[in-house]
Amino acid sequence: MSWDVLLLRLPDGVSSMHELPADCTSAPLGRQSDVLGTVKQAVPEVDLSDPTWGELSGLTWSIELNIGSEDPVDSIMLHIRGSGDDALRPVFRLAEALRCKVLDLAEGDLIAPGQASGWRAFQQFRDRWV
Repeated sequence: MSWDVLLLRLPDGVSSMHELPADCTSAPLGRQSDVLGTVKQAVPEVDLSDPTWGELSGLTWSIELNIGSEDPVDSIMLHIRGSGDDALRPVFRLAEALRCKVLDLAEGDLIAPGQASGWRAFQQFRDRWV
């Protein structure tokens, strides 16, 4: 079981998914080779031996990066497992480096650094059911 967030590029000034017009599409993150280089620069410890599916590990958490094989890359899905708010640090380093927003798919809205309520709610839900 993972907490899933999506890294995607949205228009400047958008702070909520509710602000987006129905016909809005996200701009691509870039060419796959450029995106992989940016990911490696933002989080040097990432394992990109499979460039479509990266892996990142901390002491109490792991993140799988579903980059996909499309070129250009439209978005990156992050599957986050484990515990601890420090799991969010690489998420926001990636978002900043890729100039994109972070969409919490469990709560359905954008999150910013310091907003860990969705991650904490996921951990509480998981701990009740696992």
